[in-house]
Amino acid sequence: MTTTVLVAGATGDLGSRISRELLHHDVRLRVLTRPGSSTAAERFGDDPRVEIVTADYADHEALVAAATGADVVVSAVSGLRPVIIDAQRALLAAAVAAGAPRFLPSDYSADYRRLTPGTNRNLELRREFAADLDAAPIQATSVLGGMFTELLAGQAPLILRDRKHVLYWSSADQVLDVTTKDDTARTVALVALDADAPRVVEVAGDRITARQVAGLATELSGDTFRLQWAGTTGTLSAMAAVGRRLSRNPGETFPAWQGMQYFVSMFSGEAALRHVDNDRYGHQTWTTARDILAPWLSATHA
Repeated sequence: MTTTVLVAGATGDLGSRISRELLHHDVRLRVLTRPGSSTAAERFGDDPRVEIVTADYADHEALVAAATGADVVVSAVSGLRPVIIDAQRALLAAAVAAGAPRFLPSDYSADYRRLTPGTNRNLELRREFAADLDAAPIQATSVLGGMFTELLAGQAPLILRDRKHVLYWSSADQVLDVTTKDDTARTVALVALDADAPRVVEVAGDRITARQVAGLATELSGDTFRLQWAGTTGTLSAMAAVGRRLSRNPGETFPAWQGMQYFVSMFSGEAALRHVDNDRYGHQTWTTARDILAPWLSATHA
């Protein structure tokens, strides 16, 4: 039976990957786009499996029309409160009003459920929306996969390639959950098609410690990478708080201080995944930290 999936945020980085994975299955893909945007039409072209629907998040009736007939609504929107809370609340209200059976929120992150309040702005927005979702008369599933593995290759300040150091806070043996964007997208597509999916599905493309990262970097590069203690997670949290207060751009989605907060959540263990089930949908091939780091570290000798 063909499943109709409405995807919000389908033209974004992760959303486009989710859409691509969904089209590998028997689906009718419905892409939500804002009025005046041509990105969806340019990206999906004349694919007969894709229907482009237009609605502003402030237009409840248009959102309800977009969600009517959908078997599942998948949110892949990205941003801060105006998006993660306000836009998703509007999308959720429309999904409920349209009678859509299921909703997948834009989580795709580490586990935000046990975070100390005030320690991670972006993840706490997801926790706040999760409370709304739990109260709504709709079946919901969050997909959690830790940090995107791609961030290890330079974007996240964990591996200092030029200095041959791997940073850690508090413990070099804290397990860090990482999953690539493509593996996350594949999982989201499978969850979207799984009418019996539980409230949370946890996957991890790799689970690795800073100590193991240092060993892997040494092996892959041929240079010796040493562990460098950068302080405690408490110290890092305090530094992030200072950075946040001094920030001149509070509307930035991922400033440096937010990256600090993410490492606090991961190295403290508060955001660690506790029920990883990579085999829920049968055997899958997962991209590891080695796969991502090998080409990046080899560049040191290029």
